[in-house]
Amino acid sequence: MSPNNNGSLRPSTFLLVGVPGLETVQHWIGIPLCSMYIVALLGNGIVLFVIRTDPSLHEPMYFFLPMYYFLSMLAFTDLGLTLSTLPTVLRVLWFNSREISFSACLLQMICIHSFSFMESSVLLAMAFDRYVAICNPLRYTSILTSPRIAKIGLAIVCRCTLVLVPLICFLTVLPFCRSHVLSYSYCLHQDIIRLACSDTTFNNMYGLTLILLIVVLDPLLIILSYVMIIQMVLSITSKEERIKVLNTCVSHICAILIFYIPMVGLSIIRRFGENAAPIIHVLMANIYLFVPPVLNPVIYSMKTKQIREGIQRILCQKKT
Repeated sequence: MSPNNNGSLRPSTFLLVGVPGLETVQHWIGIPLCSMYIVALLGNGIVLFVIRTDPSLHEPMYFFLPMYYFLSMLAFTDLGLTLSTLPTVLRVLWFNSREISFSACLLQMICIHSFSFMESSVLLAMAFDRYVAICNPLRYTSILTSPRIAKIGLAIVCRCTLVLVPLICFLTVLPFCRSHVLSYSYCLHQDIIRLACSDTTFNNMYGLTLILLIVVLDPLLIILSYVMIIQMVLSITSKEERIKVLNTCVSHICAILIFYIPMVGLSIIRRFGENAAPIIHVLMANIYLFVPPVLNPVIYSMKTKQIREGIQRILCQKKT
């Protein structure tokens, strides 16, 4: 334990946890997790590379250019989320190296929560993109211009990082006189705050406010956008055209489901699963953090023609 600026004590290190109850075989569990990391890094990296290097996507009059800007943001966010957890997860599972310094834990917590909030915000921006493309197609490129998309991206970054500043400032002055063993192989705010031995009302209330403003508000706005999209689609007389229009939303809908369903499941487990086995909590937290970065590039590669053709060109060049 080391004193902070106010003379209170805080642990110089925290202890991370691998897979509760399976410590003797957790190094084998690290193999599929490592495979997921490789898929996430390669998949999102390839999506970014294809969008960056495909000349047809950078033509000024290309209609779906805004959509690919948002897809780039999603891939970048997934890469950030993957890299945030990778060092400690594999270190704990393979080498049983559980110690992490307070500052490193704080940095990892900031990265995980920032990129998680960013993913929610990017999915909301992509819902707005689909709404404009379907409900107001003639003004699509004039509404979603490159400068405007850049401003949206900057607003997302500011929204999802600056809101964490009060939590971070309060954590640095909290005394930690209880056990310094965390519940996961990475650092989360709600896991760190439970170890504090002083009043944490501010962090709890502020954290709840963040959940309402981001985790709850974003899905509600996404649902609202799709309600208006469905109303527009139902006004189309041709069944084939309705299916064609809805097909442009399939990838985004899948990305929404694989992000928010594990998030809701994790929230339910935390709220009502106090008596559940620790491995259930760890499993839900890992699904929430690991599955979206793995599946998002797979989904968009399968459903997006330009991404699929770009990957085929890369593979053909390597064979040549």
